[in-house]
Amino acid sequence: GGYIAPRWPGAGSDGQQFHLDLTVADLDAAHEGVLKLGATLLDAGEPGRSWRVYADPAGHPFCLCAC
Repeated sequence: GGYIAPRWPGAGSDGQQFHLDLTVADLDAAHEGVLKLGATLLDAGEPGRSWRVYADPAGHPFCLCAC
């Protein structure tokens, strides 16, 4: 009990323990894959940006970055 998922942005004050930046060859394919696994898109940015921010099912933020 008592678990509070981190928030992004500003996750530092809400218990964020780490942040992963994952490099992928195909950002759109990886996007679909992480959504199927339960991730939530937090920030897609402007069209054409080479990275996107997600939260895993527990609320921890991570990024997918095109190589």
